[in-house]
Amino acid sequence: MSHPDPLAWLRSLDSRGLADTLGMELLELTRERVVATMPVDQRTRQPFGLLHGGASVALAETVASLGAAMHVDPERQRVVGLEINANHVRGKKEGTVRAVGVPLHVGRSTQLWSVEIRDEAERLVCVSRCTLAVVPAREG
Repeated sequence: MSHPDPLAWLRSLDSRGLADTLGMELLELTRERVVATMPVDQRTRQPFGLLHGGASVALAETVASLGAAMHVDPERQRVVGLEINANHVRGKKEGTVRAVGVPLHVGRSTQLWSVEIRDEAERLVCVSRCTLAVVPAREG
């Protein structure tokens, strides 16, 4: 992303899609680290009252994708999710989770990001690894 303040630019958008729907808030967006929070509420819980694993995966991929985008020229390239895995290690019924993503590999055609999601007491809730492909930007 070539914008001088990418976090402010993202916050200014009318919609951020799924991130808005799930209540994600971006706190930090740099090439080295991305931090975001997400509430555990009616939008993100499964029917039995726990944080939905899919919501955790959505948070992890959002963090990884935004971080990966910081490493490409947006006029020429995009990043798209290629593979994601997640280990859900602790249930969460309410409150907020915080995801921190860091790059493990930044290459010309792929990037690999690690994302840890923790609760308010810094206990690990989910750990995820996301591989992103760097593809040419398409016109239109």
